[in-house]
Amino acid sequence: MWAYKLEKIGLLGGTFNPVHNAHLMMAEMAKEQFALDKIVFMTSGNPPHKNASTIDPQHRFNMVKLAIEENADFVADDYEVKKETYSYTFETIEYMKQKYPQSELFFIIGSDSLRDMPKWMNGEKLLSMCSFLVFDRKGACEDIDALVENIRAKYGAKVYKGYAPYFDISSSMIRTRLLNGETVRYLIPDAVIEYISSNGLYCKEAGNE
Repeated sequence: MWAYKLEKIGLLGGTFNPVHNAHLMMAEMAKEQFALDKIVFMTSGNPPHKNASTIDPQHRFNMVKLAIEENADFVADDYEVKKETYSYTFETIEYMKQKYPQSELFFIIGSDSLRDMPKWMNGEKLLSMCSFLVFDRKGACEDIDALVENIRAKYGAKVYKGYAPYFDISSSMIRTRLLNGETVRYLIPDAVIEYISSNGLYCKEAGNE
């Protein structure tokens, strides 16, 4: 008897300020290791934790689109970018479940985010809404295996550990290098570098000090 196979969709959310190659590598590793059909990049629009260095969401979304344009399995969604209110992850997951009702959703996160998730807005509800693929970040978690088991046992969450090569790359480091006029080549895609230069982003003249 023929059985219908659910599409498996990975969700990678973030400020992407700017998007960099470690984001792309983690998405690719998640897709391979968990046989995902595609990865949806969700650029945050108005996150509650936003700080002064976070540039306009449309710029950040545009850079994500440029970064993933050569990968047919990567797509960008501007749901949060278009929101005028705060962007809470549980609301985004609700939106994604409505958009892809016949799909299985996998939220891709770092170990630090998994650790803090119960404290997020409706965090316990969020942990029951989809599966989670957690990737360790150097120095973010002393024992990721213990963390995964604790979240599973305490909240009944579907959490799976993934692996990606560790790259010492962060958006804050990239912003600092751009501000200092230092190279960011091979840290972020060339198309993103060109976009940053063309729009005068992350420089003293733009007020990104």
